Amino acid sequence: MGEPSGPTRPIRAQSVFGRLLHRPMAVVGIIIIAVVVLAALFAPVLTPHDPNEQYFEGLTLEGAPLGPNGQFWFGTDLLGRDLLSRLIVGAQTSLIIGVVANGLAVIIGSLVGITAGYFRGIVGAVLMRFTDLMMSFPALLLAIVLAAIFRPSLWIVALVIAMVNWVQIARVLYTETRSLSEREFIEAERSLGAGSMLILWRHILPHLVSTIIVWATLGISTTVLLEATLSFLGIGVRPPTPSWGNIIFENQTYFATAPWLVFIPGAAILLLSLAFNVLGDALRDILDPTQQGRAA
Repeated sequence: MGEPSGPTRPIRAQSVFGRLLHRPMAVVGIIIIAVVVLAALFAPVLTPHDPNEQYFEGLTLEGAPLGPNGQFWFGTDLLGRDLLSRLIVGAQTSLIIGVVANGLAVIIGSLVGITAGYFRGIVGAVLMRFTDLMMSFPALLLAIVLAAIFRPSLWIVALVIAMVNWVQIARVLYTETRSLSEREFIEAERSLGAGSMLILWRHILPHLVSTIIVWATLGISTTVLLEATLSFLGIGVRPPTPSWGNIIFENQTYFATAPWLVFIPGAAILLLSLAFNVLGDALRDILDPTQQGRAA
C-alpha cells in the first residue's frame, strides 16, 4: 500500500528547520531559548558568584539591596546575594520543570487521548469523562491544592504541573485519533487483518507527531508560567534553590525601592514564555496542512 494521505502528513526535520529560519520571530524565539538553555547547562561556569552566598558587601549600611554595579551586575537581593547568579541557576529550575513536567503531561495526554479515540466504547467513554472532570477544575487552583498536599520540591512541583496540564492535549488527540480511525486506509488495514497495535504504531501515531510536537512546544511556556506562579505564591520550589518565581516572591517587599529585583526575573519569565509561544506558533503554521495550503 502506498503512503496514505492524512490530515498531518509527516514533514522532514530539515524542511521544518529551514522554514523556521525564514520566520524572523521564530528565529528570535530560537535564539532566546538557546541562550537560556546554554546558561542553564553552563551555570557553574557562568555564575560570577555563589548564588546562595550572602555577601556582607552586598548590602548598604542600612541593610538594603545594592543596585546594579561593577561587582554585582544585576544588583543584589534582600540577603545580599548576587541576583545574576541566582537568575542563571534559576534558569536550570525553570527548564528542568518545563521539560520534565511538560514531557510527562504530553505522555499522559497522548496515551489517554489516543487510546480513547481509537478504542472508544466503554474505555473511551471512561477516559474522556475523567478528562472532562479534570478540565472542570481551574488548573491553577488544582495545582495549588496538590502542591499544598505534597511537600514542595523540584520534582514534586514538576509532577503536580504534569497532573494538571495533560488534559488539553488528551482532548485534541482524542478528536484527531477518532477522525483518523474512520479513514479508508485504516479500514483497509483492518480488513487485511492488521492488529490494533500495528495500526496505532504504523498509521495513527505518525499522523499525530506534528500535533504532539506543537503542543509539547507550546506547553513548555504554560509550564514555566505555572511554576513561576506557584513559586511566587510560596508553594513551589523551596528556597534556597533559586527559581525565577521565588526570586520575585522573596523580594516583593522591595518592589518600590529596588524594582530590579522584580523586573529582571519577571522579564526573564516573560521572554522565555514568549519565545516558546512564538516557536510553537511557527511550528503549528508549518506543520498544519491548512496553513501550508493558505501559504501556497
